[in-house]
Amino acid sequence: MSTQRWPEQGFALLQLLLVASLSRAEEPVCRQRGEPEEPQLSKNGDIILGGIFSFHSSWRSRQDNYTYRPSPMQCTSLNFREFQFVQAMLFAIEEINNSTDLLPGISLGYKIYDACGSIARGVKVALALANGNEDTPTASTAPCTRPAQVVAIIGETSSSPCMAISTVIGPFHIPLISYFATCACLSDKVRYPSFLRTIPSDYYQSRALALLVKHFGWTWVGAIRTNDDYGNNGMAIFTETAKQLGICLEYSVSFFRQDPPEKIQRVIDIIKASTSKVIVTFLVPVDFDRLIPELIHHNLTGYQWVGTEAWITDFHTATADGHHILNGAIGLAIPKAHVTGMRDFMLDVKSLNSSSNELFTEFWETLFYCRFKKTESSEENQRYCSGYEDVSGLQNAFTDMSLMPISNNVYKGVYAVAHALHSALGCKKICSKKVQPNPVMILQHIKNIQFNTKDGEHVYFNENGDPAAKYEIINWQPRENGTVDFVTVGFYDTTLPADKQLNLHNKSLMWAQNSKQVPLSVCSESCPPGTRKVLQKGKPICCYDCVPCAEGEISNITDSITCVQCHAEFWSNNKRDDCEKKMTEFLSYEEIMGVLLTAASLLGTIMTTTVAVIFFRNRNTPIVKANNSELSFLLLFSLTLCFLCSLTFIGRPSDWSCMLRHTAFGITFVLCISCVLGKTLMVLMAFRATLPGSNVMKWFGPPQQRISVLAFTLIQVVICILWLTISPPFPFKNFQHFQEKIILECALGSAFGFWAVLGYIGLLAIFCFVLAFLARKLPDNFNEAKFITFSMLIFCAVWITFIPAYVSSPGKFSVAVEIFAILASSFGLLICIFIPKCYIILLKPEKNTKKNMMGKMTLK
Repeated sequence: MSTQRWPEQGFALLQLLLVASLSRAEEPVCRQRGEPEEPQLSKNGDIILGGIFSFHSSWRSRQDNYTYRPSPMQCTSLNFREFQFVQAMLFAIEEINNSTDLLPGISLGYKIYDACGSIARGVKVALALANGNEDTPTASTAPCTRPAQVVAIIGETSSSPCMAISTVIGPFHIPLISYFATCACLSDKVRYPSFLRTIPSDYYQSRALALLVKHFGWTWVGAIRTNDDYGNNGMAIFTETAKQLGICLEYSVSFFRQDPPEKIQRVIDIIKASTSKVIVTFLVPVDFDRLIPELIHHNLTGYQWVGTEAWITDFHTATADGHHILNGAIGLAIPKAHVTGMRDFMLDVKSLNSSSNELFTEFWETLFYCRFKKTESSEENQRYCSGYEDVSGLQNAFTDMSLMPISNNVYKGVYAVAHALHSALGCKKICSKKVQPNPVMILQHIKNIQFNTKDGEHVYFNENGDPAAKYEIINWQPRENGTVDFVTVGFYDTTLPADKQLNLHNKSLMWAQNSKQVPLSVCSESCPPGTRKVLQKGKPICCYDCVPCAEGEISNITDSITCVQCHAEFWSNNKRDDCEKKMTEFLSYEEIMGVLLTAASLLGTIMTTTVAVIFFRNRNTPIVKANNSELSFLLLFSLTLCFLCSLTFIGRPSDWSCMLRHTAFGITFVLCISCVLGKTLMVLMAFRATLPGSNVMKWFGPPQQRISVLAFTLIQVVICILWLTISPPFPFKNFQHFQEKIILECALGSAFGFWAVLGYIGLLAIFCFVLAFLARKLPDNFNEAKFITFSMLIFCAVWITFIPAYVSSPGKFSVAVEIFAILASSFGLLICIFIPKCYIILLKPEKNTKKNMMGKMTLK
């Protein structure tokens, strides 16, 4: 094989040597690579401005096999919108050239190319604007690089071409001023140092759309975007802001106009399977035009569309077949603008009129659906154009002035370059033509310019090359004739304070399917006050269940994520949406228990007083004199105090009542027990005094009894004083026993003081009980020791059972138990000690004699 290939290789080597020898004979030159790219529109001038517009929105696909030079791109789908924008640029240049104030003595020319909506072609024509199209050979000694052919470029419409173009021409510092590229990524001055724009960044539009969606309560939305930098970056910012505002995206899908039908069908299937009724879009009109017919075909109506400035005021979208499915759409638009004289200039297409201009011919034939007559052999029934028809009577995208705000952006971009040139050239009465401006100089001056247009609009660029963000909120409202009104219903202005940036006018809005009711689009219904949101497992935060707040907790707002604990003195109502003052509970005189205990206390007091009266009236009888009548009256007095002290436990606790109730109870009961103890000792000592030689009674006479009672009582008084001094009882709100109410009670202060008082009473009672028990069988006809034993037995039994009952009883019932113990023990003493004596005094007076008391009365 190698020997057979030698002749071929030798022939190839010979050709290579021949080319090399010929090239040595010629002088080396610099030549432009590729075919020269001619502008679609051009005009000479002292200073040339470049323009890149997509006169066509698409192109024919081609198959390159890399065996021959690719054929030129065949552009299709004429875009009348772009012709309006070009007319705006030409109008601004003509105005500036006719002005005596701006760039006097300097004429502006232009070179405008068609990018056909292609990124690759956009880059190619941008390089043509930067390098020029001259094909004149240049000697190798001369530099191949020359100054840029234009000082600035106006364009392009979309974000992705602008990113590519700016990346390429950025190192040359050629200003690229876009009028409709809104991607927030273009604000990055590191990647795109020479890019500026006269339309706000999508950073603000995306946030404004999220705020608009939030304003109407839509928390469950779908999202569709163009699969390019405009759609992807815009939707990314919207998604981030929506998340911060509590808005969830059920789906987010993208497509491009040249995607295969299967991908478009996937978008349709996702919409059909969704439950959200609001669709937020970041779509350019040419992509939306691809989707609308599919929506109509699948009858996907009833959705609320939310749009960006790209299509919300687009005439073609609003007049396309099936546009009715977008009725009620709401979105953001560039504020309306008026440029004096621009409309008339746009409708006068002389600047485009050239019989040799293929672009004009295509434009005119498409505009009037006709052809220019070129040969006599043309068909007779073909309608022909003259090129001088009046376009003002047409109703199409070219004559639709709703795009005036975008055209105004083109107008402002041209004027920004003119003002920068005016400043860079140092123009006064006339501009110097000796100074050749370069793009670097122009770029620096453009960044710092500030001026007002002839219609009063202020123009400037911030540090990122962006203008201030201002939008109108537009609502699609259908007319009776089937057309659409773009009604301004509000605005969004970032120059205002944050709380006033989004403002909707008090106008009636039209929603999907011509409804006047704001559509509902939520994953879960709002949680009413009294409930809180609990996320559903595995679902976004907008999908949740509403769980009632627990007792003592409330939520008083809609869609609360948590329930708030009520203050300790408040409790939640039945609806769990408000904290109400807790009911305070204490033993009062108004309730039945308080009335009964008060009645029992007063009954005991009356009975004791009655007994005292009886004893006083019969004070000289033997039964009253027995066992020291003085102690009996003191005992009756102490019992009266015991009955009355129970009343201090009833009623709202206060500082004084809390200190009084326990100390009064402790002292009166010690006084009472001391008297009983004195009577018991008296019985025992009286028996011993009857024994021969006993001299014990002189130690237990009345003075000694008084001293003993006083001594026993003083001990309790000292204990109470120490208690009140160190840590006295005080009113206390008890929140522990019951959550739904407050127990007003008296805290003990010092628990040791309380149990010391109670323990001392118990100690005296037990001592008294033991002595009475020992004296119960003494030989006497009326042995008082027996009754004292019974009374002390009742007393001790009551207070022994009181302790566990007091500790376990909640709230006011613990107070009732204590009162019951006081009354029960007091009634026990009164009944056991004094009632038998009253019985004899009142009903058995014959037994009220000394003989009977001594047991010496003989029986018949």
